[in-house]
Amino acid sequence: MTRIIAGAAGGTPLAAVPGSLTRPTTDRVKEALFSRLDAFEIIAGARVLDLYAGSGSLGVESASRGAKAVDLVESDAKASGVCQRNADLINGVLGRKTVTVHRSKVEPFLGRVPESASWDLVFLDPPYPLEDAALAAVLQKLAAHLVPGAVVVVERSSRSPEPQWPDGMTRFAEKKYGETRLWYAEPFVPDAIAADDLADAAGPETAGPGTPGA
Repeated sequence: MTRIIAGAAGGTPLAAVPGSLTRPTTDRVKEALFSRLDAFEIIAGARVLDLYAGSGSLGVESASRGAKAVDLVESDAKASGVCQRNADLINGVLGRKTVTVHRSKVEPFLGRVPESASWDLVFLDPPYPLEDAALAAVLQKLAAHLVPGAVVVVERSSRSPEPQWPDGMTRFAEKKYGETRLWYAEPFVPDAIAADDLADAAGPETAGPGTPGA
């Protein structure tokens, strides 16, 4: 059973999507992910976007930890229904509507949001069969909606290649957990010199968002 790990609703069980069509992020990976995000001090007051949300566990975890607004985007009917149940749960605990569910495919959602829409933290946990080119197209659309200092987290199979980052985004870290790999990216900083060389020298575990060349 998945649960909210920490924050206002810490320990609260979450509804799960029935069947095997979705691949929930394990508690082990989620704990490691949010430990890292806490170190970045990015969650409190953040505007969060959870794409391919599944049960919405990453988005509602962010809300529990102090995110200002969370958008869950999920196209599957059963999964979006579970998202809504978990959103209602955390909104009830918080006493305000922090989490909003959007039943939509990801690319159309990004195509119709206002140009002014922006997020501080974005999760992408697409189905493993999603083609690399399709993921690259989503990242391209997403790049225009990131605030300076934003963090993008992509969860993929450990056997998948590194995502194709668009011109407006650069990877600063990655970490493998068994069959899962997390990729961390941020908006591209034009004046970062020799970014890849510096990041390689620092190593994936020491780099952080906004680190010169990370």
